[in-house]
This record gives sequence, structure tokens and C-alpha cells, in this order.
Amino acid sequence: MTQLKFIAETLNISVSQVTKTTELLDSGATIPFIARYRKEATGSLDEVAIQEIRKLYEKLKEADKRRAVILESVESQGKLTPELRKKLENAVFVSELEEIYLPYRPKKKTRASVAIEAGLEPLARLLFEQKERSVEPVAARFLNDKITTVEEALAGARDIMAEWIAEDADCRRKVRLLFEKSGVLEVSVRKGKEAEGQKFKDYFDYSETAKNIPSHRYLAIRRGEEEGFLKAGIHIDTEEALDKLERGLLKGMPESKEQVELAMADSLKRLMLPALEKEFDGSLKEKADKAAIAIFTTNLRQLLLSPPMGQKRLMGIDPGFRTGCKVVVLDEQGNLKEDDVIYPQGKSMEAEARLIHFWNMHKTEVVAIGNGTAGRETEQFVKEVIRRRPEFKPIRVVMVSEQGASVYSASDVAREEFPHKDITVRGAVSIARRLMDPLAELVKIDPKSIGVGQYQHDVNQKELKESLDTVVGSCVNLVGVELNTASQHLLSYVSGIGPSIARNIVEYRAANGKFGSRKELKKVPRLGEKVFEQAAGFLRIHGAKNPLDNSAVHPESYHLVEKMAKDLHVDLKTFLASEELQKQVEVKRYVSGEVGLPTLQDILQEIRKPGRDPREQYESVEFADVNSIGDLRTGMVLPGIVTNITAFGCFVDIGVHQDGLVHLSHLANRFVRDPNEVVKVHQKVTVKVLEVDEVRKRIALSMKEV
Repeated sequence: MTQLKFIAETLNISVSQVTKTTELLDSGATIPFIARYRKEATGSLDEVAIQEIRKLYEKLKEADKRRAVILESVESQGKLTPELRKKLENAVFVSELEEIYLPYRPKKKTRASVAIEAGLEPLARLLFEQKERSVEPVAARFLNDKITTVEEALAGARDIMAEWIAEDADCRRKVRLLFEKSGVLEVSVRKGKEAEGQKFKDYFDYSETAKNIPSHRYLAIRRGEEEGFLKAGIHIDTEEALDKLERGLLKGMPESKEQVELAMADSLKRLMLPALEKEFDGSLKEKADKAAIAIFTTNLRQLLLSPPMGQKRLMGIDPGFRTGCKVVVLDEQGNLKEDDVIYPQGKSMEAEARLIHFWNMHKTEVVAIGNGTAGRETEQFVKEVIRRRPEFKPIRVVMVSEQGASVYSASDVAREEFPHKDITVRGAVSIARRLMDPLAELVKIDPKSIGVGQYQHDVNQKELKESLDTVVGSCVNLVGVELNTASQHLLSYVSGIGPSIARNIVEYRAANGKFGSRKELKKVPRLGEKVFEQAAGFLRIHGAKNPLDNSAVHPESYHLVEKMAKDLHVDLKTFLASEELQKQVEVKRYVSGEVGLPTLQDILQEIRKPGRDPREQYESVEFADVNSIGDLRTGMVLPGIVTNITAFGCFVDIGVHQDGLVHLSHLANRFVRDPNEVVKVHQKVTVKVLEVDEVRKRIALSMKEV
């Protein structure tokens, strides 16, 4: 079976779709570009399907490279039989190749290799056949200057047989199946760590069938192990394992059979169980990582696509008690106009005067306040000032998550943006800007720092980074980027661009002024035809001479829109402004060998609402009059906002500096398998307080019957 056919069958799509997609990927096309602008080639595959093709394609290419190395290694040993070659050529993934290669892999010194060097391999073969009635006379024939007793000879032969058994694919399969079907994860607390490891108390004496363990529980146990509080192991019924091995191995004369039986028991205990436990633990980790990363990426996507408030004159406040509140004022484009520090708790009159000054001078429309320490107190202070001053009643006050603001403020990106401002000012700017446009601001922060994942430091970091980068790129390209105002960091996520060309675009813009058209991009250093092809459709130019430059229509399709207008005997602008004219277009007239219905339908959908933002309308949350966990009472019904989604429920900010948990069983008045069926990050919800544990800082909430 060819690689492409294997991918097609695995993903239940056609070979043609896989062929065209892999050709596009090999040519350097990005996933957003392929999904959006090459629908005819791929059969309208979406980004998720193309990503799956790419992952599988890369795994198969990796297997091909490893196969070549293994074939060369086995051939150099003179052991490459036609049957073995066929097995290696039919293996699909690296793991299968390694399983076949195991007996031929060059080894470090082992007990078996020492015995082989001592000349005991022929004895091991004789015993393994189990045809010898009496083993001692046979063993005596192999005594030499290294092996001086019969028992030494038999022990060495058993070591060799133990290694053969441990490397036999069928034997490994039998024991592996026991781990997969009935392996039990057993966990206990390390001696003397009971008091120190209280956060892992649930696992001090714990066991569960390993195949059923949820990803979050497995990763919690792993973390407890790594922090030195827990010890864990996966165990199987060794008697059952020996029974399964015996059926295929024990078959001959009693004395010979006894030697094989001893070797088998040793092989299981010393070689197979440790190796297969490690392998199975690795597969559990891989499965848990995959689940945790999937949750993280789903949450990140929802957060990045949170509704933007849009261009408003904003005040951002990073609240604080002792050090005061850092205040920044931004214009509609997010440019910093002024900054200051106020002390509402100590110098309230002066703080009020400064706020009034800023609001009058800059015509402030919205105040964005970070939801960290002193956030609710600062919110109350600002709202009280507005209440006493009717002229400021139109000003909205909004609490904003400040997760990651401190990370941004200390980053190279922030230093480059505000080289002469300290980190407190940068943090306040980040808080305000993420209200204006969450996507444009949050892309500047390492996704692991914005509070929408669990166990992000415990999962495979390479896979996590790749997945998160893919999600960020997908969101940026879905929304589109305003070429004349986008930051370098935001531009770097546009299809085909990357950090280096993004810097060149910003430098060109600074030197030459705003871009007047997409074509002008070709003047940017190192931005060639290929990059232009990949990027142009995702970049917008508000107020461009050609209105299509502010749409998701790709420049390669402009001629089609122009022809539609011409066929209706109107100019382009008239055509784009009239939905009635657009409805008169006979789409099938424009189908050709290069352009099919999917692209034409996308074009018509886009020109009806050019440059439309796919994100929802912004809605703010007004928290109830509770400021700390101590203010909560069982039965209270409160407004909140979803901050994080996990496999076991979701966390909700109710304005008390400690998110509450809505368990999966309390998400709805029906069975819920996946929390994403009910909630999404940044969603407004109403919850009821079920339980409050001030000592452990835990709040149990419910969304049922509220």
C-alpha cells in the first residue's frame, strides 16, 4: 500500500485529495492558504483535515528515513533475509520498525552478550529446542576457561534465552496486550511526604485500570511523581502473563523445558515487564498529552476569537494597593497618549481628580480594569466617581483578565514597543488593548501564560508549541490583518510571512508610509511571488483604491469579480455596493478548469460583506456585589465569565479573585460528555454557589436550574 493510499484510508478521504494536498504542502503552501484558496484541489478540506494529512504524511516520511537506516544496519550484519526485508518494508510507523529491529539492534554489554562471548549460544539453542532429555551432560560440553561449572553454563544459556524471549515480537505482543487490557496504575505517597504533598492527597493510596484513566488525572499523578511526593507504577497479573507465554514456549523434554521456563520467568521479570511498563506508560503519556493539548488549543482558539470591543478611546488600569494603580490612556488606534499612577485607597481625592482630568482631556469611552489584586476595589472606586458625575455616565467600566500581562510587559516585544516605559505601564496598555482587540494583543504573549490550559508544563513541549502556533496562525488568518496598522508580531502569523518578512513590512511602512494596495507588498524586501501568493488574501487595506484589497478575495481572483461587474454593465464599485446586482450573477458561467464553484461561492459570499469580522459582538459582564471568597454563601446565584475549560468541567470568574469550578455533572440539566457542548471560553454564564472551601480556596458552582 502506498503512503498516500494509507493516509486516504486512515482519514476516510480520496487518494486524489491526499495527493493534491501533499503536493501543495511540499510546494510550501500553508494550511490556511490551502483551506481557503485551493478548495478545488483538495475537495474543500478544512484546516483540521489538512493538518491531519500533514501530521500523518510527516510521520510516514520519518518512518521512511528510519527504515533506510535499519535496512542498512541489518544488511551490514548479514542478517537481511527476504522475509525480514518484507516485514520492514510493510511496517508503517517508526514504532513498528523498531519492534522488528529490536533483535538486530546493536547492544551494549548485557548478561546475554557476555554469555554469547563465552560460547554459550549453541547450548542456548539446544535447550530452547527442548529435545535434550538430560541437560547437564549437554552443558558440560561447553565448559571452558570462562565457564568452569555446569551451573554457570546453564545460567548463561538461560540469560541468552531470556533475551530471545524478551525480543520476540509475539511474546512482547502477548504481554503488551495485558498492559493494554488490564494494567492497573497503582499510586502511593512517598514516605515522609504526607504533610508536604497535601495537594496530591487524593492519590496517596490510589489505583485505577490504566486504560480508563482520564488525561487530567494521569498528568496530575505524573506531576506528583516529578515533584517527589508520589510513586506510581503500572502492574499486570504476572501469573496470567507467564501462562500466556508458556503456551507458545514450553513444549518438550522436562529438563530442557525447565530451563526454558526459568529463562521465561527471568525474561518477564527482569526484561519484559520494565520495558513494556515504560512503553505503556509512554503511550498513556502520549494519549494524555494529546487530550490536554486538544483542550488547550480549543480554549486558546475560543479566547483569541473573543469578541473585540473595537476602536474606542480607552483607559487601562492595572490595579494595586501598596504600589498604586497604573493608569494609561489610549486613542482609538491603541496608541499610548498618557500614563500615571493613582492611589484610590490612600489618596482618593487626588486619584479622582486625575481620572476626571484624563476623561475630560481624552474623551474616554471605556475604562478597562485588570481583574487581579485590588481589581474589584478599583472597579468600585471608578464606578463611584462616575456615579457622582453625571457627565461621565456614558463611560463603561469593564473588568479584563490580566493573565499574561506581566509576561508581556517584561518581553522583548513590549520593550520594543515601549522602550522608555517601565513594565507597569506596558502591563496596563496590554490590559486595555486586549479589550479593544483580544487577538491582536494576545498573539504577543506566550499562549502558555494566558491561563487557558492545564498541565501545559507537563505535556510534550514540542507538540504543544506546534499545536498552539497552528491555532494562533489559524485565528489570525481567519480574522484577517489590517496591513497598515498591524504590529510586527501580528503580521508574523499571517500565512507565508514569518518574523523576518514581518519586520521588513513594518520597516517599509515606516519609511514609505501606508500601503495603498496589496500589489505594493511586492516592493518589500524578500517578499517574493510565493510569499505574496500565500499572504495577500489574508491582509486588508482599509480605504484602498481597489475595494477588493479590503476583502478576503485573493488578488488572483480579482479578474473574476471585475468580469462579473463588466457582464452586468457596471463598474466594480457599483457592483460591490449592490447586493441586488450580486444576486444576478450566474455563478456557473464563471466556472473553468482553474476555478470551480467552491471558490466562486466564497467570492460572492465575501463581496456581500467585504472585510467582515467573523467574531461575535462584544458583551461585558457585570459582577455581583461580592469581592472575596469570604463574601460567598451557598445558594447565591451570580453572573460570571468562563475562563478555562477542562475535561472535567469549566472554571468561572465570579469576581472574587478565585475562579470557581463547574463540574461536568453540573453544566446542564442533561448528560454532558464534553464541556464544549455547553460552554466556551469568555462566555457569560449564570452560576449557583454549591460549596465554598476558604482554606483550600475552592469554590464549587453549578449551572443547573439557574
